[in-house]
Amino acid sequence: MINKVLAIIPAYNAGELPAKVALGLKNVLPNATILGIDDGSTDQTRSVLRSVCDEMIEFDVNRGKGTVLRAGFAYAIENGYDAVLTIDADGQHDPAFAPAIIKALENADIVIGARQISGKAVPWHRRIANIMSSATTRAIAKVNISDSQSGYRAFRTEVLKNVHAVGDRYDYEQDFLFRSARQGYRFADVPISTVYGAPSHFRAAVDAWRIIRVLWRHKAGIFR
Repeated sequence: MINKVLAIIPAYNAGELPAKVALGLKNVLPNATILGIDDGSTDQTRSVLRSVCDEMIEFDVNRGKGTVLRAGFAYAIENGYDAVLTIDADGQHDPAFAPAIIKALENADIVIGARQISGKAVPWHRRIANIMSSATTRAIAKVNISDSQSGYRAFRTEVLKNVHAVGDRYDYEQDFLFRSARQGYRFADVPISTVYGAPSHFRAAVDAWRIIRVLWRHKAGIFR
């Protein structure tokens, strides 16, 4: 039974956008704790998070999404939460899907909010990158994951205790999927809609290379 849920909003220079995300989560998950994690923002993001989140973790300098998620997962474990939801701060993910993602944990250990990649609203380069990375992930991890790059996810806390992924930035999320699959955890997808055009801190060349390196490492059976 999942009763105690922690919703993590990792944010970096997201301006006012995290407020809408946090308030949306409070509306659909009224009993969840909202943890805002500011990754060294230089704009008003930190003050915005403080005004709408129940708890805060703050970094003085930008450390990367992997570092931020590790801090949030450690908080969940230390404070006895049953499950964790992660959602981007930039408004790309609709909080309305959060209850369905959490509910899917009744029959899974990790649930991914799978974005719909068809339609004119989806930039062509994102569509191609998503299709290729997800197909490669399925082939290597041997699990049915339709959107390996989505940051809208839910986890049973047991998984967070036992999966020790590496990487400080977006590569951490990819590595987490592979290690979870290798340890036999169950995956599920929940279809979600996505708002494209929101600002992103994904650096196409650098972060894509980090992810490719993770794919190669797991394909080659090299772990660190």
